Amino acid sequence: MSEPGTFGLPVPPPTVNLETQRFWDATREGRLELPRCDDCGDVVWYPRERCGPLGDSSVTWFEASGRGTVYSCTVTRRIGGSWRAATPFVLAYVELEEGPRVLTNIVGCDPETVHIGQAVQAVFDPTPDGPALLRFTPA
Repeated sequence: MSEPGTFGLPVPPPTVNLETQRFWDATREGRLELPRCDDCGDVVWYPRERCGPLGDSSVTWFEASGRGTVYSCTVTRRIGGSWRAATPFVLAYVELEEGPRVLTNIVGCDPETVHIGQAVQAVFDPTPDGPALLRFTPA
């Protein structure tokens, strides 16, 4: 169980490893840094050091805009565990301006107003151990 973060949602500490270290270090600074495949040009999500089905292509990291659009969303009104006190909350797929879709929460607004196609901006919810969780708020 984790304590509520800035936006009232639990902030479980993320699993940080060598492949994701650069991503999580950037979140500590309030930046969204992502890898782009050196061969195909796609932005890689979930952030890691390789691209491709066999992990055979290298990547170059860059600072992303943090802008996106709600691709799909749902309002969670009932749930157990540490998330119960946070209801209602929005779980959404956000399509980043750079291409990939990320599963996240929309925060800082009335959950009932979130809709598909809505412009959103990245915000970072610090965890007790430092790395911040990527969440989004209406732009």
